[in-house]
Amino acid sequence: MPAKRKFGPRYKVPFRRRREGKTDYRARYRMLLSQRIRAVVRKSRRNIIIQFVKAELKGDKTLSTTRSLELRKFGWNFSGGNIPAAYLTGYLAGLKALKAGINEAILDIGPQRSTRGGRLYAALKGMIDAGLDIPYSENVLPSLNRIQGQHIASYAEKLMNEDIELYNKRFSRYIRDGLDPTNIVSVFMTVLSNIAKEFNVESPSFEEESEEGFEEE
Repeated sequence: MPAKRKFGPRYKVPFRRRREGKTDYRARYRMLLSQRIRAVVRKSRRNIIIQFVKAELKGDKTLSTTRSLELRKFGWNFSGGNIPAAYLTGYLAGLKALKAGINEAILDIGPQRSTRGGRLYAALKGMIDAGLDIPYSENVLPSLNRIQGQHIASYAEKLMNEDIELYNKRFSRYIRDGLDPTNIVSVFMTVLSNIAKEFNVESPSFEEESEEGFEEE
């Protein structure tokens, strides 16, 4: 009687970073095949981090890193994790990349949720406005009003007039730090100008446009 053949389990344990939701290996493989520098954008509730990464045989090589915390030296004291901060971080990262000789890249958002008009694409818009060549679709970008923080200013003003207790609760950190959220658009434009001056370039122009109802992250 022939011996019974034994088969091991067919289930293959995913790589650790895939199990943790940190790396989409299929998407990563496609990007590596392109042999182009990756503009890696990662976000948390309070921070935006942008790195320009080049794949090499020995592993990834980080060419440039920019964090939203760096915006403070240009006058930004509001949250480092909102849409205006994401754009400003992208703009600063783009100018730093150009100075380092990087002219083009592809966007790498990893396994993060892709939200139309969200922070990831605000950072992308900033890099594009800095002068980088990055493939993108116009319909994923946030409106110019949201990039400047007009939605934050309008919400703060509404609460101030209708529910001061909720205003004090929602904007407690800004109030504690002596910041006026209704003035965020003006601060945004000043910081944008300060970043442009640092690199001796003209800051992007923001023309008036009607507000669009993009989903907030």
